[in-house]
Amino acid sequence: MDTNSFKTYTARPTDIERTWFVVDAENQVVGRLASQLAAILRGKHKPSFTPHMDTGDYVVVINAEKARFTGNKELAKLYFSHSGYPGGVKQRSVRDMRVRKPTFLIENAVKGMLPKGPLGRQMLKKLKVYAGTDHPHEAQQPQVLSL
Repeated sequence: MDTNSFKTYTARPTDIERTWFVVDAENQVVGRLASQLAAILRGKHKPSFTPHMDTGDYVVVINAEKARFTGNKELAKLYFSHSGYPGGVKQRSVRDMRVRKPTFLIENAVKGMLPKGPLGRQMLKKLKVYAGTDHPHEAQQPQVLSL
């Protein structure tokens, strides 16, 4: 029996082929959408997935302001930020964030589901989120992905 046929496959940077996907977030639950987007950004949908490399694809999310939360999270879920000064804590609900920056809701959810560190930051750069239906990535000919 030849032992070379059982070697573990590791992707090389030259082997990685990236495709572009466009996802419509309208009426999608944010957490469930984010977990599927994180898997695509990592490359877990490919047979060439390698945990220590960025083998994922680019994802363009449109209609981010129309994504929804289940239950009472629209008012109960809070996002915290701190300016670094005493008394500089800001708490914003999902409803406030949707008005201020609707793309933040999806970006933040996906960011929490990616690896922490330089590799995760590199993967997050491949996520493009837009509030409306227009996006500047038509030249890449993204494939429509229904989740």
